[in-house]
Amino acid sequence: MTAENSFGPAIPHPHQLEVDDFQRYDIIIDARSPREFAEDHIPGAVNLPVVVDSEYARVGLAHKDDPHQAYMVGVRLSLRNIADHIDNHLANCAENTRFLVYCFRGGKRSKLWADNLRTIGFKVDVLKGGWKNYRRWVRDGLDSLPPKINFKVLSGSTGTGKTRLLAALETTGEQVLDLEGLAGHRGSLIGSLPNVDQPAQKFFETLLLDKLRSFDPERAVWVEDESRKIGAIQIPDAMFDAIRRGDIYVVDAPMGERLRLWQEDYPHLVADPVKMVEMLRPVRSMVGAEEYDRWMDAAKRGAIEELFESVMRMHYDPCYTRSMRKERSMERMRRAVQLPDLTGAGLIQAARTLIDLEGEGLTSSNADKATPR
Repeated sequence: MTAENSFGPAIPHPHQLEVDDFQRYDIIIDARSPREFAEDHIPGAVNLPVVVDSEYARVGLAHKDDPHQAYMVGVRLSLRNIADHIDNHLANCAENTRFLVYCFRGGKRSKLWADNLRTIGFKVDVLKGGWKNYRRWVRDGLDSLPPKINFKVLSGSTGTGKTRLLAALETTGEQVLDLEGLAGHRGSLIGSLPNVDQPAQKFFETLLLDKLRSFDPERAVWVEDESRKIGAIQIPDAMFDAIRRGDIYVVDAPMGERLRLWQEDYPHLVADPVKMVEMLRPVRSMVGAEEYDRWMDAAKRGAIEELFESVMRMHYDPCYTRSMRKERSMERMRRAVQLPDLTGAGLIQAARTLIDLEGEGLTSSNADKATPR
């Protein structure tokens, strides 16, 4: 089976199953422990562990003293767990259901699942090399795919509507990569989301590759300019470098619209402004103790708009200006885009204006302002 397409490198192992399209399987079983599954897994896989975390540790400890007894315990636990999984998850599967099974290296845990499924009569493929081989494939893909993509980059200070504009571009049919959405974080010190845990680094990379492979390589991809880290997540080097080479559209909006957007997007900070100022303590030395104390005073008084505007003007806007100065030496084409209206209709119109600009093409001297009509 050939396993290559323009945006999907094959898993590089000879004489084994090579997977380039996981969608052709009805069910993908990850036979590893829940802890391993939480760290990373094939998108769409269901975790039906041969042994759970505590059992896995128990068998591992037993193996050091008596391998034979460890295998006895392991197989006994495995067969019980597989029987439960069949009852609870697979009892209603049709005869022609197609399965892919994998474990850490494609060894004993995969074999236990595959043998039992094949005995029932199902068609089963085992991912040889298992998750470890899949992980190598992900890393290779994240090195090779980003340089092939024509990125169009939305830049601009915090609160200018870049993320909303990305969503509007997607609504109009454009290809969009929402890195902050994949990372479960809005970036910056105050970007953590209530009741949302960031994915593990490895699973973020899995999600990123899965999204990159879904794009048409002949069309541009819109993305927001990001620093190397989004919360605890590190953007892979090739991805970061590819974004840095893309054409820039510098987004700006009136302060009134930015303040409205912040209050809509950060209701938890509106509800607890003191907590927000405490989250910004690491920048106290940058803005000065006096300014930081003014923020805290505004927070304690509940002066939300005063606080938000001061944080943007005194911290985020200067930070963005400094970062842009550092990039002036880079040969990147730019255009400034004014967003007078950050409501839904205004953003859709702005998205259409951006698409028109992208179709016209940019030149390094073509840096005049474009305002949606």
